[in-house]
Amino acid sequence: MARDRLALALRENLIRRKTQAREQASIGGRLRITGGAPLVGRVPISGAKNATLPIMVTCLMTPELVVLDNVPKLTDVANMIHLLEHLGVTVSHGDTLHLQAETVATVVAPHEFVRRMRASILVLAPLLARCGEAVVSLPGGCEIGERPIDLHLLALQALGAEIRADAGHVIVAAPQGLTGGRIVMNKVSVGATETALMAACVARGVTTIEGAACEPEITDLGHCLQAMGAQIDGLGTTTVTITGVPALTGARHRVIPDRIETGTYAVAAHMTGGDLELIGARGDHLAAPIEILTAMGAEVHNTEKGLRIKGGKGKAPAQEIITRPYPRFPTDLQAQFMTALSIAQGTSVITEAIFENRFMHVPELRRLGAKINIDGDRAHIEGVKALSGAPVRATDLRAGVCLVLAGLVATGETTVERLEHLDRGYADLEGKLKACGAQIERLAAAV
Repeated sequence: MARDRLALALRENLIRRKTQAREQASIGGRLRITGGAPLVGRVPISGAKNATLPIMVTCLMTPELVVLDNVPKLTDVANMIHLLEHLGVTVSHGDTLHLQAETVATVVAPHEFVRRMRASILVLAPLLARCGEAVVSLPGGCEIGERPIDLHLLALQALGAEIRADAGHVIVAAPQGLTGGRIVMNKVSVGATETALMAACVARGVTTIEGAACEPEITDLGHCLQAMGAQIDGLGTTTVTITGVPALTGARHRVIPDRIETGTYAVAAHMTGGDLELIGARGDHLAAPIEILTAMGAEVHNTEKGLRIKGGKGKAPAQEIITRPYPRFPTDLQAQFMTALSIAQGTSVITEAIFENRFMHVPELRRLGAKINIDGDRAHIEGVKALSGAPVRATDLRAGVCLVLAGLVATGETTVERLEHLDRGYADLEGKLKACGAQIERLAAAV
């Protein structure tokens, strides 16, 4: 065991040296925004980041080729590619992403990869299913609250996996393979549902997941697994039944459009008094946010190519929003709607019921003139006449984009720093906004 630890430490040191330059290159940069221009035009909606990442790791479950269309160009996707290549996957990408794991080179996902994004924990189930063991470093990612992986591990234990921890790594083994069973989620968890779904596909017998998350991204993962030969019933409901198969095959799958990117541009259209058609967007994935937007005065219509959003006239009325698991209001749109409500009429209330530390954007919005008070898990937003430009800093992905939205309507100039957060989840954000009339440009990091 001591020799194994030394080998793992040496390997991680090598990876650290190789990735330092790449990491430094991704950090820095800023957006300069001059507010006041309405957004008018068309925005192509990229593939969903939160669907792409779990679907990518399914390639570890088969030696055959997996081809993915509509994959967004994001740093999170690039980071997952680097991790998969480390595990032995051959990757080629252009307009489509080709993934093939003819062999698995290692079952160890080390800290230098995993710490950059929490989604790396999703390799745990495919490695376990394919190789009978997996060693994964405890994950990193956005600092938006405690997000333990215990539900992932409990799901694997329910299928017969043995689990232990050593030197900051989770070690999971099932030398005789996995066996179907009953998995009960005592808390709604998208990631744990995805882990359970992937592991159960090749477990012997039947598995039932009770209390499963119902997000469209999970359904999309399920559709990809079905294309690979998995037998799954109940996708999109809280009870999913999987009949294990001996092995999965290769497949081709198109990733669904990103509902959070869609919601973000919809808010931008409304806030700026603009008129945007969101190409490829699916309104059926955003019923709760669209209901709030409509109540705020926006016009939302389905088109042949997606969704059209026209901003309302005059001040929007105050709203009350509570974030909940799908199909209710998503936590990933909380910050964007808070920004819109900061210039609404009256006092709005947003209750964050998913993450306990997801108001980190509030101090930065205050720098722009927003009047927001925090009381536990509630934010009270008193609408102001206008926001004023100022230098601000992104603290996480969704907090970062809410500051961009604020800059689009603020008087004067706003600069948003720490663009590495934005680049994790928004493909060509400034390019898409500029094409619709926004005065925005990317600059080098301030010295």
